[in-house]
Amino acid sequence: MAGLFDGLMNTVTELADKFGLTDQLHQHLGELTSPQGISTLLAQAEQAGLGDKVRSWIGNGQNLPVSPDELRSILSNQQVQAMVDRTGLPASTLLPALAQFLPAAVNQQTPNGQPPAAG
Repeated sequence: MAGLFDGLMNTVTELADKFGLTDQLHQHLGELTSPQGISTLLAQAEQAGLGDKVRSWIGNGQNLPVSPDELRSILSNQQVQAMVDRTGLPASTLLPALAQFLPAAVNQQTPNGQPPAAG
């Protein structure tokens, strides 16, 4: 699992490096996978009818994949715009990278198979 996570992170980092945006991207991804970020992501996924996807990332079983379009339906316009503003990358570039990165990142942040306590 670590190899996959590292590979996805390297791909995202290489893309950010290309545009000189590594720090901004890491900061935003860190916010999405913080305890509060994961709780928010789960709540938003539930509202979008995709809670099973995010719960699979938190749980101990296999991570269900998420498409960029599904991720777009989970994230708010403000969240997507904040990522675009911080990184300077278009949503059409960020969302596919996040769709690959987030399941592994959330899984790594929830080793006990439970949503983290926010706050």
